[in-house]
Amino acid sequence: MRAKAPDGAGRVRPVTIGFRVTREQNAEIDELVAISGMTKQDYIVSRLTERSVIVKPNARVQQALARRMDRIYAELRRVERAGDIPADLRASIATIADAFAALGQEPADSDSEDERAVIVEMERS
Repeated sequence: MRAKAPDGAGRVRPVTIGFRVTREQNAEIDELVAISGMTKQDYIVSRLTERSVIVKPNARVQQALARRMDRIYAELRRVERAGDIPADLRASIATIADAFAALGQEPADSDSEDERAVIVEMERS
């Protein structure tokens, strides 16, 4: 058996763990990893071992946040008339808001009173 080389932190990791997820789960994990600024492996290990995931602010993280905010904004516009925001979108909004807070940024104010009302209603849920 060949000895494994240490990783960047000097750890030897000889065990491989694999699992299957749906495409949707993979997309969500990829999004959370991008927002965290961590590697996928470090992010998953941190979450599974219940360690905190600390967002490492950099340009890549900010771009991932901006892309996700654009998708959230588009989805909010789509469901605005229906008045019902899906649970996965609420969770995504909370994750993005936490990431923005960790970066010391506040989301920009909305230009529309209707959009503000939707967001305020979400916060009450």
